[in-house]
Amino acid sequence: MSEKTAITPATHTAPPAAFSHGVKKGNVLQVAGQVGFLPAVAGRAPTVAGPTLREQTLQTFANVKAVLEEGGAGWDDVMMMRVYLTDVAHFAEMNEIYDQYFAEQGLKAPAAARTTVYVGLPPGLLIEIDALAVLD
Repeated sequence: MSEKTAITPATHTAPPAAFSHGVKKGNVLQVAGQVGFLPAVAGRAPTVAGPTLREQTLQTFANVKAVLEEGGAGWDDVMMMRVYLTDVAHFAEMNEIYDQYFAEQGLKAPAAARTTVYVGLPPGLLIEIDALAVLD
């Protein structure tokens, strides 16, 4: 059996509890829920990318991508993404940002995705995204 390996990119702070930003076992990589925090700075608390959904979504994509790359994957390896929004009014804007971002990534085929409204994110955070990737 293959070992389970925790993934934490250098751009990320250590998780605040006993979990990992990503876990890889065999050819499966699960990216834990990522939010719009800017890259980590030693000695500083995590900082939100900005107050807007666009700023936070683009930073969240960057954070998911960092975990994917640290685990040896890329966007084309992602089979499923789950998007959690804190406000139902953000669906249309998030879809627009999502479509534009992934058009720029040149994907061969988009991942399956699910979006839901979840109001339990810490104050100031508008979006969280997790992803499941399968490597060749």
